[in-house]
This record gives sequence, structure tokens and C-alpha cells, in this order.
Amino acid sequence: MKSQANLKRFIEESAFSDRFQRQMRFIAGPRQTGKTTIARRQLEASGCSVFYFNWDKKEVRNRYRREPDFLAAEMLKMPGEKPCWVCFDEIHKRTGWKNTLKDFFDTYEKKVRFIITGSARLDMFRKAGDSLAGRYFLFKLNPLMLAEVLRKSVSEVMPEEDAGAFLKKMVAGKQEKQKEFEQLLEFGGFPEPFLAADPLFSKKWKEDYFERVVKEDLRDLSRIHDLEKVLDLIFLLPERIGSPLSVNSLREDLEVNFQTAKNYLKYLVLTYVLFEMPPYSQRSPSLIKKEKKVYFYNWTVAGSEASRFENYVAIELKSRVDLWNDTLQDSYGLFYVRTRDGLESDFLIARNSKPWLLFEAKLSDTGIARHHYHHSQLLHHIPFIQIVKSSGVLKVAEKNFYTVSAARFFG
Repeated sequence: MKSQANLKRFIEESAFSDRFQRQMRFIAGPRQTGKTTIARRQLEASGCSVFYFNWDKKEVRNRYRREPDFLAAEMLKMPGEKPCWVCFDEIHKRTGWKNTLKDFFDTYEKKVRFIITGSARLDMFRKAGDSLAGRYFLFKLNPLMLAEVLRKSVSEVMPEEDAGAFLKKMVAGKQEKQKEFEQLLEFGGFPEPFLAADPLFSKKWKEDYFERVVKEDLRDLSRIHDLEKVLDLIFLLPERIGSPLSVNSLREDLEVNFQTAKNYLKYLVLTYVLFEMPPYSQRSPSLIKKEKKVYFYNWTVAGSEASRFENYVAIELKSRVDLWNDTLQDSYGLFYVRTRDGLESDFLIARNSKPWLLFEAKLSDTGIARHHYHHSQLLHHIPFIQIVKSSGVLKVAEKNFYTVSAARFFG
């Protein structure tokens, strides 16, 4: 198996930039997406490899109990006068972690650049409001993007001021990398199963992954007693990918009350099993405003070829939106569009709350349905691109209306 240490992630260029100065870099995301790998790579690159502390390890916790200011002794090893990088991995699992971190930061902010890695609880407590306000910036690490697999530069996936110009950049002069795309689609964007590229390994890894999330992360985070019901929910959801989600329907299938079903979904989002996508409803009474869609971070669980591909496109777009929000001054959001007549466009990227670019995911080139033109017009004539799984497709229906292979657009 190849090593994921060789997979450079786009987030590294922004998260570890000197422009963020003294602030701690919180890196959150699903389990096993490579948070520890990129943190350790940054330590190594700056000559600070010895300053990695995993708070899951008993020796680190015991040392802190004996010597709460152990970092003072460690700092004697720090090379030179330049601030050194220190990583606290999984510290958020420790009771009172925020106060512990605040003490370290307030004492050493001029001498140390802190990297804090974690998943569910790290992001959950951030949202709850905390004593660390003003002391950190959050960065999100998602599953692998095709452009990362192909070792593209960050600049190649960055948006242009004009959405039409961005579309042209993403399709012009590029070669399709169909083999890498198909490997990513089949094995998912989590580095270990992607690099193994082995169907049996991927199956076992996936089964173990959900068991660990539910029985470790959810057990620690929530007061849910019947964790098996949450596993039941995970197995119900793949058939609902790509459709507005009815909590009432889930409640009936699980035989629980509405609030319980809603809580199960909330915790699956907090533990990075799922992410939610709301409908875009601003500025038009003809757009629906209610039910969200959900997608899995691991798109290989999807129930059909079409839903797997749509889920994959959703993660590719979400990864770009998160990267842009972590890197640029503008704010980006990801939505879907559905009018009251029941017609949909799968995805919409909004910039600074204004519609910017519209997407549809299809398995093959079947032509652009007329309602996408209507949605584009409704949203102030924004560009539209239909992304297809089939290879060798690149068409322009009319100005700023494209159909293109996923291997070309995302590669």
C-alpha cells in the first residue's frame, strides 16, 4: 500500500500560512481523513517533529498530571528563535480541555504555533461558544479531491471573480484522468481505502468505520442509549441520498419519535458521518424553503450508481467551498435548488449569499433539461454545468451552459 504521507492536501497551504500569525490552527473533519498526517508533516518541515503530543496516549496524560507546564521543559529543545510548531492531537477528548489549551496558549503564544486536531467534539464545542474565542482559526479537512490525487496546485481549483471564467478554467486545456477518477469513485476519498484500492479491504474498513464512529464518538458525545438505532439509521439513509429528507419518514421506519430521529441526524452530522445541504430560498417565492438533503462523507455507501456519483460530486463541491472559505475573503455556501413544481438542480454555489454557479450530476450525457435554464434565469442568469460520469464529454449548449466529464472538471 502506498503511504498517504505523499498525498499533499490543499488545506496545508492555507492552514499553516504565516498570515494567520499567533492563532491556533484547529483542524477538524471526519475520522481518518489525514488530520494527524498533515500536522506531523508540518512539524517535520519546520524541524519540530518531537513536539507532537497525542492526548489519547496515557503517557501524555500522565505527564500533564505530574507536570502541568511540561511544555516549558520541551521548549528547551526548540530550534532557534523562530516560533516552533506544536501539535496537540485529540486533546478535545480530555475533560476541561479548553481551559488547558487556553493556559498553554496564553503562556506560549509568542513562542509556539499550535495545531489542534480532532473531529466531532472539537467542532461541537466550538459551535457552543467557548473561552478560546479570538485565539484560534478553524480549518476543515474533507476526503480527498481528485485534484489532490493528481497533485494539482491550489491555484488550479480556486474560483475566478466571474463564474463563467471559472467554468472555462475548469474545462479548457485539461486531460481527463479517468483511471484516477474511477478509483476515487469506487473506493472513496478516505486515504487508507483509496490507496489500498482493494474491494475487500474497502468493505471491512467501511464496516469498522461506522462501528467506531457510533460506539466511540457518539457514546462520548451524546446521551443516546440505543446506539444500534443509530446504526439502523445509517443503513436507511443511502437510499435517500439526493432527495429532500423527511424526518417523519425516518421516524416511522425507526419507530422512534420525531425529536429522537432529529437528534440522531444531528449527531451523525456532528460526527462527520453526514453533511446537510439546505435548499436555496432567498429572493424568490417560487423556491422551496424547508427540507434539507444529506450526503455521506464516504460516498461508497450510496445505494445506487446514480446516488453514489451525485454524493461524490457533492463532496467535491463541498471540499472546494470549504477550501475557498478557509482561504479567501469572500464567503461561499453550497445549496440545492428546487422550485414548487418539484423540479430540481442538484447543486448551487452561492458567493456572499448571491447565486453564483449551478450544477447537475448525471451518469451520462442526456442533454440539459429545460428546467435548468429556468432555474438559471430565476437566479439572475448564472452559469450552469452538467457534470457527467461518462468520459470524453465536453459540450457547450449555449453561452455558459456546459456538459463535461467529471474526470475533466474535477481533475
